[in-house]
Amino acid sequence: MHRVLLTGGAGYVGSHTAKRLAKAGFEPVTLDNLSSGHLWAVKWGPLVKGDIADQTLVREIVAQYRIEAVLHFAAHASVGESMLAPRKYFKNNVTGSMRLLDALLDSSVKHVIFSSTCAVYGPQNCPLKEGHALNPMNPYGDSKLMIERALRWYGEAHGLNSVSLRYFNAAGADPDGELGEVHEPETHLIPRAIGAVLGSRDSVEVYGTDYRTKDGTAVRDYTHVTDLADAHVLALQHLLEGGKSDAFNLGTGRGHSVLEVIEAVERITGERILPRFAARRAGDPPSLVADPSKAFDILGWRAEFSDLHEIVTTAWDWHSSWQQAPGNVAAVS
Repeated sequence: MHRVLLTGGAGYVGSHTAKRLAKAGFEPVTLDNLSSGHLWAVKWGPLVKGDIADQTLVREIVAQYRIEAVLHFAAHASVGESMLAPRKYFKNNVTGSMRLLDALLDSSVKHVIFSSTCAVYGPQNCPLKEGHALNPMNPYGDSKLMIERALRWYGEAHGLNSVSLRYFNAAGADPDGELGEVHEPETHLIPRAIGAVLGSRDSVEVYGTDYRTKDGTAVRDYTHVTDLADAHVLALQHLLEGGKSDAFNLGTGRGHSVLEVIEAVERITGERILPRFAARRAGDPPSLVADPSKAFDILGWRAEFSDLHEIVTTAWDWHSSWQQAPGNVAAVS
């Protein structure tokens, strides 16, 4: 059995990927400091509590578990926060990641799957192809692009093979109900809208109504988290089978506005949601929609669960069940 290390594997996308890896015959080992990940989300392999910047710990994990590849999820990931606290983002996402990569080289690990983002592109005409200009408009996107570039040069100089997966908007929950999305504070639109239905918030903030989009609100490409998890499995198999280092967009090719998403939550829950309109949020481009054809051509990946109705339905099923489960407030604090 191939053993692989998931940094940040107790988080949203990482935990869903661990489940899909186990189903595909891999043994996932999670390294997470649990600053934003959750102990309850680690179900398919061992957890080591610690930080990616702890090079001694990383080397010990690689040796103990005979790690063959690393899937690197651990990062701060809020555009808005990064605009206010760039130091935090560069320290963790860049400095921490570089220490991790150096520890992997010291341990002769040659395969890395990197959790990147569509924020590396910045505002451009959509749909976005991998060859579009890389021009981030926020520190979060810049921090991810720096590691993409480091991976390229580490590959040329040290033979480190890598795949960078540029997520568009991760959304939804495990269709089996075992995992879902919990952030504190919650910044993602779908769980915020569901929170308004369930009573954990009074309204949903809509940042910007004057974009040049169909209804004036920002447009995003929402991709089911299970589809993202499957892409990681395919990218890992690609590298283990001798595939070349590369970067891939992970999206559906379809964009939905903020108001369209809120309307979808209303239809599925049968409840009215009060939007609270606010000014544009710094660092947000008007539209981010993927051209995912390269991922299909090379990895054989396509979004299978990512119809907006299905995304919102799985999220609603999970959040409504989660709120009723005993002990969950303590589990996510």
